[in-house]
Amino acid sequence: MAEAAGRWLLQGEAQQEAFGRALARACGGHALIYLEGDLGSGKTTLARGVLRGLGHRGPVRSPTYTLLEPYDTATGPAYHLDLYRLGDPEELEYLGLRELLRGPALVLVEWPERGRGWLPPPDLRIRLEHRDGARALRVGAESGRGAEILDRLIREHALIQD
Repeated sequence: MAEAAGRWLLQGEAQQEAFGRALARACGGHALIYLEGDLGSGKTTLARGVLRGLGHRGPVRSPTYTLLEPYDTATGPAYHLDLYRLGDPEELEYLGLRELLRGPALVLVEWPERGRGWLPPPDLRIRLEHRDGARALRVGAESGRGAEILDRLIREHALIQD
């Protein structure tokens, strides 16, 4: 499948969270999404928007030290992973991630390159970058499901596409 992509430029945290809520609606509660970018690029802010878009009302913490934070949402289970401190991709087996990926769930993975060779290919890969006080997002579809999600996202947010 040829990769489809969309680009957006988001000004501030509020726009990042709004984009995350739109992404949650487009996903319908299940997808595997990789979040890539430098430290401080807004991966957790985007994840917070996605989780709020799924109906989660409590705090959303960066799972930097726990590696995995589970959430019960209106659409079913969601998992937020931060693999920054992962020593070896094999450690993912101890988290029970293989079982989590079998069921319908939304799985957000920060620093997916640390799980290379163990993680399956994503539906979407989102790259966040700093750009003049804003965040540039590149959203690439890497599966048929990802292409459907990206198409819905582009239709909803065409006006802020960069």
